[in-house]
Amino acid sequence: MIQEARDHGGGVDAAAARYGGTRADWLDLSTGINPVPYPVGTFDMDAWTALPDKGAQQALIAAARDFWQVPEGAAVLAAPGASALIARIPALAAKDRVDIPRPTYNEHAAAFEAAGWQLSGAQAQARVIVHPNNPTGQFYDEEPIGPALHIIDESFCDIAPDRSLIEHATQPGTVILKSFGKFWGLAGVRLGFAIGDPALIARLEQMLGPWPVAGPALRIGRQALTDQKWAEETRTRLTADSTRLDQLMTGAGAKLHGGTPLFRLYEVKDAAQWQTRFAEARIWTRIFPYSRHFIRLGLPAPDQWHRLETLL
Repeated sequence: MIQEARDHGGGVDAAAARYGGTRADWLDLSTGINPVPYPVGTFDMDAWTALPDKGAQQALIAAARDFWQVPEGAAVLAAPGASALIARIPALAAKDRVDIPRPTYNEHAAAFEAAGWQLSGAQAQARVIVHPNNPTGQFYDEEPIGPALHIIDESFCDIAPDRSLIEHATQPGTVILKSFGKFWGLAGVRLGFAIGDPALIARLEQMLGPWPVAGPALRIGRQALTDQKWAEETRTRLTADSTRLDQLMTGAGAKLHGGTPLFRLYEVKDAAQWQTRFAEARIWTRIFPYSRHFIRLGLPAPDQWHRLETLL
């Protein structure tokens, strides 16, 4: 059976094929990835040529524990992207019902359905919350306690570390997900983390097998997670840039509906028309199959703001 492609941001090649131009001509605002990535720098060739060693893995885990202030008693696992973890999480419990408040990031529901789970909020044995939610930006303030398996996806929470639910990582049945690619702007590194119940983290580690994270990713991740100054400066810049984007979009007639400093969700009369208008200017945005009115924009790089300003 051929699986239907799920709705995601990106897809600039397809946009160029439809609207014209080459990939280099396009400004991709369809994702929530920081457009000013962490500076990777250089490192020894053995990161590419040797199998990742235990020392590099332990250094990355130590950096993650410190950066996210992981409580003692919670385990930490590095993985080749949060998506790799999302795909395996349904196997942590016997298939039953899972509660996933929607709209939200669609890979969670897809992973549970593929594993034979039923999507239902009634008497669910598992629950997934995306905190802050994608695309609405909603934070969950209630105590995340209830079902036997509780997943808290904090892929976008590094913009507001004070809102993290990391203190709940020691609760049985809890797994908190962290994405490296969003806040640090390095989605191609493919690095993510699972933090939580040691028994569940151990099972995820077995599923991933040996050497799950590439040598370069281990070194880049450790360096970035120990650079608190860059993180603080980045939060300040993202907040200022998201305000600037709001001013442009609301001035053009859109209504702010939600979002985070990494992406903004707007309500418009006809989202498809807005997307077409942007696309004709070689700017790619995100609309959603479940809403005619929502359009989501990420932030442009510093040297690309003029394209938005000219269009709007």
